[in-house]
Amino acid sequence: MNFDYNKIEKEKREEIKELKETRSLIGAIEKANKTGKTPIIAEVKKSSPSKGKIREIEPIEAAAAMEKGGACALSVLTDKNFEGKVCYLRQVKGAIKLPVLRKDFIVDMFQLYESRGNGANAILLIASLLKDKTTEYVDKAHELEMEALVEVHGGEDLEYALRSGARLIGINNRDLKTLKVDLGTTERLAPHIGTTERLAPHIPKDRIIVAESGIHNREDIERLKKAGVTAFLVGTSIMASQDIEKKVSELTGK
Repeated sequence: MNFDYNKIEKEKREEIKELKETRSLIGAIEKANKTGKTPIIAEVKKSSPSKGKIREIEPIEAAAAMEKGGACALSVLTDKNFEGKVCYLRQVKGAIKLPVLRKDFIVDMFQLYESRGNGANAILLIASLLKDKTTEYVDKAHELEMEALVEVHGGEDLEYALRSGARLIGINNRDLKTLKVDLGTTERLAPHIGTTERLAPHIPKDRIIVAESGIHNREDIERLKKAGVTAFLVGTSIMASQDIEKKVSELTGK
């Protein structure tokens, strides 16, 4: 058998290019923006902190509908308090071609290795939990070839996030103590806040701001875009929808 090595090399480079696109959350967000779609990181979860049980659905089924709807990436909630399991991470990753973020309360380095071993391309790190260790955890995530989305709730958290060097900054609109949701949290912390008084450090332009919690419709998205938000992590409103695929499509604006 004769091999056309030039042809093989070309095909292999295309395969690697496609593979890389399924691994990078940052790349997926940037790709969505280039195509004019709002980057939606759709979250697979069965329960929420405030509403409790949302619905009973197989993670793979929900993930497939989210991918068809145009999500740029998926988040998988693996904490047992919200009916999550680490195995859901591997199941979802094996069923779709999008980057997958593990969302959990990460407090030990073991969880980073566990996340990578179960297929995570990115990991959520909560600055209010890790505090001065945030940078150490971001560095370890990068070492394990995962991207880090560092979640903040206020100005002090944002200091930890910025010092960590993470490109992805997640602003959670939910107060973890009261569970109250306020989209104004993003408007106060994001860089472009109009006439609102700045209460936090400036976020450099090379960082990608991801808004989390309380996002229900296009009106919410357009409001937060004005504050400088680049991407949106949406769970409850998608999972609670009668038609997951249609809801994701609505949120992407396409």
